[in-house]
Amino acid sequence: MLTKDRITAVVTTLFVWSLAGALFGGLFIGLYEVLRVLGLAHWQPVVLAAVAAAMTTAAFYSAMPVALLGAMAGVVASIGYLIVAGPSLDLGVMAAAAAGLGLLGGAFYAWTSEGGSRPLAETLTGLLAGLGAGALLALVLWLSPAPVGTFVMAAGIVALVGSLFQLNEHWIVQVCHGWLPGVVAAPVVAALIAAVVAASVWMLAGTAAAALDLATKSAVDMVLAEVPRGFVGGMLGGAVTGVVLEVLGFRLEERRTV
Repeated sequence: MLTKDRITAVVTTLFVWSLAGALFGGLFIGLYEVLRVLGLAHWQPVVLAAVAAAMTTAAFYSAMPVALLGAMAGVVASIGYLIVAGPSLDLGVMAAAAAGLGLLGGAFYAWTSEGGSRPLAETLTGLLAGLGAGALLALVLWLSPAPVGTFVMAAGIVALVGSLFQLNEHWIVQVCHGWLPGVVAAPVVAALIAAVVAASVWMLAGTAAAALDLATKSAVDMVLAEVPRGFVGGMLGGAVTGVVLEVLGFRLEERRTV
């Protein structure tokens, strides 16, 4: 019988997983299209985009304070770079500056808090889940006789990563807890998030940058056109997966976050 507390738990799970899925789906499709524009093909853009998106989403889902600090560092570094560099946009320099600031912010957080190695352990769990899900999706795309749309790709990868993350999180965090240095965890995760945020800002700013040639602008426009489909597909995939896992007994309310 459904009680008020049970209904509340299911609704909360639906909301949280929808947001996490939307973040993951939009980021995954954006990275996938960027990697294709950069010349990667076959399994490479799928697996690399899945790993990067899974690590980033895992950090937001499981280590919110560190992830928010990294996101803030990425925004600040990106704005500072845009002010100083003007129309000359270099993705590598912007990402490196953001990662450096995120590293400093994460080090300050590790120094002032009692958090251990959990943020990095959760991010590594995301990495492994993204690697497994990306490999499975790449295999499906290779075997599929017809092209698979970005909406379906986003929904599928979110469902795969979410399930693998939830099923393996406990034992991976337990294993990593003993040997991962706590003082390194927060800086590494914050630097990762900051670099991803900077890359996102670069994509958005690139469409209006006079320094970019017409071909590059067209490529960036193509990437941005696919992101909304990934966002919606990821939201749907996250919502369905979250509710199914909640019904099967994987309780969101029993998780311990940083």
